[in-house]
Amino acid sequence: MRSYQSVLILKPDLDEGHVDQAVEKITALIQKHSGEVLKLEKWGKKRLAYKVKKNKFGYYLNIYHTCGAGEIPGLEKEYKLMDVLIKFLVIVLDEKELERAMSRGTESGEEGEESKAPEGEGEKETKKESAPAAS
Repeated sequence: MRSYQSVLILKPDLDEGHVDQAVEKITALIQKHSGEVLKLEKWGKKRLAYKVKKNKFGYYLNIYHTCGAGEIPGLEKEYKLMDVLIKFLVIVLDEKELERAMSRGTESGEEGEESKAPEGEGEKETKKESAPAAS
């Protein structure tokens, strides 16, 4: 079994409940293709560099998983059929990259909070915007 990283961008208009349903569906797809989810990171809603399928924003997911080498084309085909996905990328990881990724979230509790940074960044941006208005 090889290790992979899937970076997925979901439609930005999904609420938390729909995002969780999409995560369950993606996890089931990975398991269907003889894989196992090792780590899941929800990066939150972020602005895209350019419009993708008429969307300026997207909800990012980062999934570290295993899968059989011959199963990846089938997994990518099923990703393409999901209507909530606007973009995806599957990357092969070697052992060192996987170890670094797995240890990054477990070194301290702060790292896990940083994966939710987009929400905090949004709060900082609103504070910056409101500060000049208040002055």
